[in-house]
Amino acid sequence: QVQLVESGGGLVQAGGSLRLSCAASGRTFSSYTMGWFRQPPGKEREFVAGISWSARSTNYADSVKGRFTISRDNAKNTVYLQMNSLNPEDTAAYYCARRRAVFTGISDDPRGYDDWGQGTQVTVSS
Repeated sequence: QVQLVESGGGLVQAGGSLRLSCAASGRTFSSYTMGWFRQPPGKEREFVAGISWSARSTNYADSVKGRFTISRDNAKNTVYLQMNSLNPEDTAAYYCARRRAVFTGISDDPRGYDDWGQGTQVTVSS
């Protein structure tokens, strides 16, 4: 079982930026599509961004397009989420997740992901 450890969350003012990182254990990281999800207080977990195992494809929720960028460094077993122009609606616990099977495409459904990190809190003040 893979271990996913997120970092980089924190408190930031509206308009600011943060970069989240998700470090994965294991030697097969480069075979798996990865995703970032978030769960605002009192709401369901929602898709934020995904990146294919090859890094050739990315996908974003409409609410973050143009502001967030997902990337990965397979040599470091790490996936990143660069978040710019943050607003209070971005406040949430952010989770990275690994797709269930190797060499599969991006899914915006959390049920398509088997392994999850513990989450990192992002709070944006107005």
